[in-house]
Amino acid sequence: MTIDDSTISKLAKLSSLEIDENKRESLKKELGDIINFVENLNEIDVSHIDATFTTVEGGTPLREDISSQDLEMSKHILSHAPKSEDGYFIVPKIIE
Repeated sequence: MTIDDSTISKLAKLSSLEIDENKRESLKKELGDIINFVENLNEIDVSHIDATFTTVEGGTPLREDISSQDLEMSKHILSHAPKSEDGYFIVPKIIE
């Protein structure tokens, strides 16, 4: 794949970046080198190699969901809130 001025313009628009005209040529070369490197990686045969990480086996260990109420902790947390009342945070109204 070749990187041309239209590709650079599209990337600039998608990323909301302004690319200086002086740096366009060096950017085209750098992006071309990156794409060539990735294309070389695609040619490597890894079909005989086992994956080193998978989410199929094991997964995330689960814990029992036990609720608890610590009134001292609640009071401590609410004491640092800008506004609170009756054990609840007071926040500005955002929906009219």
